Amino acid sequence: MANSDTIDQIAERVDHLLLRHEELLMTNALLTRQVQALSLERDQLKSRLAAARARVDALIERLPTAATLPQKASA
Repeated sequence: MANSDTIDQIAERVDHLLLRHEELLMTNALLTRQVQALSLERDQLKSRLAAARARVDALIERLPTAATLPQKASA
């Protein structure tokens, strides 16, 4: 009888471990998809940032410098 109880306990623990393993696999798959989505979003934001910086740099290049500004007449 005691041997049967031990086997039943082991079988129950194995079933529990298999269920937990399956849950962890699903959780890992979900987290992997989230990481991929966030990585894609990060890359898109980095690309948009680079484009915005390029536009700002182009605008700065178009600004007149002190040498090209008209000088005010002294009073």
